[in-house]
Formats: sequence, C-alpha cells, structure tokens
Amino acid sequence: MITKKLQSQLEFIAEIDKLKTIIRRTKLISENRLENDAEHSWHLAIMAVTLEEYADEPVEISRVIKMLLIHDLVEIDAGDTFIYDEDMNLSKQERERQAAKRIFGLLPKDQENLFWNLWEEFEEEKTPEARFATALDRLQPIIHNYHNQGGTWKEFNITREQVEKKISKISKGSKKLWEVTEKILTESQEKGYL
Repeated sequence: MITKKLQSQLEFIAEIDKLKTIIRRTKLISENRLENDAEHSWHLAIMAVTLEEYADEPVEISRVIKMLLIHDLVEIDAGDTFIYDEDMNLSKQERERQAAKRIFGLLPKDQENLFWNLWEEFEEEKTPEARFATALDRLQPIIHNYHNQGGTWKEFNITREQVEKKISKISKGSKKLWEVTEKILTESQEKGYL
C-alpha cells in the first residue's frame, strides 16, 4: 500500500523531471547545444565535491550539494532568468518565491520545510555553505564561456565589467576560486572572448 507521504514524494519526483526541459543560455562545452537546468545542477553538485577544499570556511558539503540540487527547481515555474537580463531580473525574486511555494508544497510538510529552508539559505547567502554554493553557481558559466570561446558573452556583447559585477559573489565563498576566475577573465579578454 502506498502511503500518502510516499504518494506526495512520488508526485514531487515526477514534477521535478520538468527541470530537464528548462533551457539555459549557456552552451555545453562538448556540444553546440544549450545546457538544461538538470545538467547544470548535476555539474554544480560534482563541482562542490571536487572543489570543496577551496571553500574559505569549513562547509558541510552535503548541505552545499543539497542547495545546488534544489536551488534551480523553482525555474520549473519561474523559468531561467538570464543573469544579464536586467528587466527579467527585476521580477525574478517574486516569480521564484511563488514557484518555490508550489513546487516544495507538493512534498510532505517536513520535507517541504527542509527544501524551503535550503532554498532560502542559498538565496540569502548568509552561511558558509550558501556562500560556497553561490560561488560555484557563478563560476560554472564562466568555465563554459571560456571553453566556448566567449559563448554567451560574445553572443550578447557582454563586457568584463558586466561579468565581474554579476559574479563578484565568488569572492565571498572562495578567494582561491575568485583568483582563478580573474585569471580566466583576463585570458578571455586577451583572446577576444570578452
């Protein structure tokens, strides 16, 4: 017999499969196609495990991974907001908050609260885990754009100043990863990617 709790969890699992259909602006490194949110989330989780030693403060890596896997689920309803789209970023917070209520609300109350709290923790960036998770979330597209000879930077005529303004949060989670980011940006400018 399937319990009400298990039924709710299975419905949530079926619902979040939609994350695979949310297309980002970032192209994959290995192919000339756009990345989807599920691929992005998986990549971030692997980055967390791989780069954990570069967090400025000790982190509970399982919390970082949970945040990275949960934070974009809201895009099932809210859509992916391109980081350089100033107009869409004005309504992003409210759209994502409404989406979080609906999507996490599919879960049993204890898990709804857990997912909601992890999502808010990521958004608020007040804990070491959230700052490190945010650093990774900002770094990943930098790596993609560099390996794609400018990628979305070239496509949308993005300047280094615009990039630095949007990704400066990397420095709050990892000074070492910020150092690497600045090196990537300098090389990108030299190669004409930015």
